[in-house]
Amino acid sequence: MTRHLQGSLFDQTDELGLGPLDGIRRTVLGLGAWIDVLPGWLGGSDALFEQLAAEVPWRAERRKMYDHVVAVPRLLAFYGVDDALPHPVLTEARDALSARYADELGEPFTTAGLCYYRDGRDSVAWHGDRGGRGASHDTMVAIVSVGAPRDLLLRPARGGGETIRRPLGHGDLIVMGGSCQRTWEHAVPKTTRATGPRISIQFRPHGVH
Repeated sequence: MTRHLQGSLFDQTDELGLGPLDGIRRTVLGLGAWIDVLPGWLGGSDALFEQLAAEVPWRAERRKMYDHVVAVPRLLAFYGVDDALPHPVLTEARDALSARYADELGEPFTTAGLCYYRDGRDSVAWHGDRGGRGASHDTMVAIVSVGAPRDLLLRPARGGGETIRRPLGHGDLIVMGGSCQRTWEHAVPKTTRATGPRISIQFRPHGVH
């Protein structure tokens, strides 16, 4: 299942660790939405990618789409409120994010969803995390990406406006906050360019999915 990962020239340490969060930069998107981005927050992330790719109990899902049942174009794993995360540094990351955003979010991040994009054919379509409280309340979704960068696109949910592109990989962090899940959509599109595998770890508060 593991695909070959070309190591990053900017992530040459084998020592896994988180940097400070005070380097985060916020971009106001409009409609009450914003994103915070911090490149390279997780040092040694290529080593973490290899471990997660090999050891997480990945599952392939099939979903009904119109009159057909189709394969979900990525592998998935989910860790609930009481589940131990697959590596201690992810627990550390979740706790650091909960502390950083305690005043704005008002609650901790509690769950973690993992997506494994094996190559450019794997993707996720335009969507917002509007399940549960995300459909009616402001919330946050924090994503740490390990492996080769893939573009995360964001656009207003009602159409019009600029599509924003953020390449994320090799330990990068993005936090989507405010009304972002209701008023904006995000996607990881397929690509024909040669690209290595990527894993995203999405931290969410309880009841947001």
